[in-house]
Amino acid sequence: MLGVGISPLNIPLAISAMARAIETRSKGYICVTEVNGVSEAQTQPALRSIFNASFLTTPDGMSMVRLGKLAGHREMDRVYGPDLLQQACRVSAQTGWKHFFYGGNPGVADLLVSRLKARYPHLQVVGTYTPPFRPLQAEEREELRRQVAAAQPDIIWVGLSTPKQDFFMAEALPWLDTTLMVGVGAAFDLLSGRVRQAPRWIQRSGLEWLFRFSQEPRRLFKRYFKNIPLFLVRIFLQKSGLRRYSLDSA
Repeated sequence: MLGVGISPLNIPLAISAMARAIETRSKGYICVTEVNGVSEAQTQPALRSIFNASFLTTPDGMSMVRLGKLAGHREMDRVYGPDLLQQACRVSAQTGWKHFFYGGNPGVADLLVSRLKARYPHLQVVGTYTPPFRPLQAEEREELRRQVAAAQPDIIWVGLSTPKQDFFMAEALPWLDTTLMVGVGAAFDLLSGRVRQAPRWIQRSGLEWLFRFSQEPRRLFKRYFKNIPLFLVRIFLQKSGLRRYSLDSA
């Protein structure tokens, strides 16, 4: 899609792919992205390369799901970060996966863990790490590396934002002792209760962006009033044949 290879799947297929990777210890990172991420990738070749080198780049928004279905991927559905995280925690009762949470404001990851453990009593959480609002310094990288090496999680959930979390996962995966890293954006805030989550019908309608904008207008203004219109224009140009794009090109 606009030069970004979006994986044409749904949450059950994503969980199955994650299970195979963990079973075979095949390291990789998963980008859960939507219109904003695809739009950012148009002007950031490095981000586009990160998306296309991922283990999975999943459709987090309904716009991409609808475009995928129009392209013939009938099984394609939204792989929403909070839903993917909760489903992975649910199946962990059978798989025994170990989880590590990286990101969020101070205290958010711990609040998230307490809520997840209340819902999934058998959940194995082996650590949390709240990073500063800047790149990690050398000693902080080493502290994180040691903490992860001691915990040996199967999955590190990364709750930053696009594209910050995508750059971090691509850079950090080689030196962290884990199999998968999954960037789930606002999932930490939503599932911890720090930010109100849109009702399910709004999520499925494709209007969740408007609901989220009403809660955080200053932070999300550029994302929704610059990147969404640009995305629509680029899709129009692609469909009209004025640009040589393929929906599934990588």
